Amino acid sequence: MDDTGGDMHFTEGSSSAVTPVLRISQLDAFELDTALEQLVWSQFTQCFQHFKPGQLTHFEPEIKAFLQLLLWRFTIYSQSATVGQSLLSIRYKNDLSQAQKYQPMSRQQKLWYALCTIGEKWLQERSRDLFTNRPTESVFHKAKYSIGIICGLTKAASLLNFLIFLQKGRFPTLAERFLGIRAVFSRPQGIRQVGFEYMNRELLWHGFAEFLIFLFPLINTRKLKSRLCSWFSPLDGFKISDATLARQCRECALCGEWPTLPHTIGCDHVFCYYCIKSYSISDMYFACPKCALELQKVEPLKLQIEMTDFNKS
Repeated sequence: MDDTGGDMHFTEGSSSAVTPVLRISQLDAFELDTALEQLVWSQFTQCFQHFKPGQLTHFEPEIKAFLQLLLWRFTIYSQSATVGQSLLSIRYKNDLSQAQKYQPMSRQQKLWYALCTIGEKWLQERSRDLFTNRPTESVFHKAKYSIGIICGLTKAASLLNFLIFLQKGRFPTLAERFLGIRAVFSRPQGIRQVGFEYMNRELLWHGFAEFLIFLFPLINTRKLKSRLCSWFSPLDGFKISDATLARQCRECALCGEWPTLPHTIGCDHVFCYYCIKSYSISDMYFACPKCALELQKVEPLKLQIEMTDFNKS
């Protein structure tokens, strides 16, 4: 087997010059790869959802590393491109080669790529369990301190490398810069012809959508609903007697249940104390959903009903 590691199908387009990749395309490829890893892990854990909880917790870093190795074997090793890059017609190029034509990643670069990406994630996750509950004066504590310093320096170097990437558009990660691999388009990109009418329509639609997103939170839907209900209510403004009110006290105007600690807001409808209190706190312009009367004062329900009304049979 040669050092191309299965990249023979790329030789057809290697006669043409490579095309650089936009920064946003490289970042989108990373997001797609991350989403794929999460999807594979979620599908894998669903296979054990009926087993005893916690069986995979102890071996989780090793299982994740194994699944990532499988993805690496059928993507980077065989095609010199991740799944996200393949979807965007991107692949890795051996930037250490001086040739102008496309040169795929060597086998050594692919192996080091797996070690720098998969091995780093495994070491970070496994070190958390390895150095937990260790004595302060032990060798493990010193190793944890050293690893913490190395991780801090690596993160600082990654930040500096990302700033350089934003300026020059090459090597978004330290692993790519260290290994000398660069993302290029797998085939020449054609010029996209976008009509003026289409762009004008898209700009107008996006502007209108942003306006609606800004406007909708300002609309009090509950008050609007209660106002519409009051327009079609046939008993609007009709005062009922205490006896009739007593018979209607069986239902809260908000929750529809038997009112707990019945209160009123100045209209003929009854509310639970907790319902009206929570609604009045969340909406300072609260109105009755039945008659659209704005809240004036929350007070307990007072009725003057003679006992003869209940003793009649």
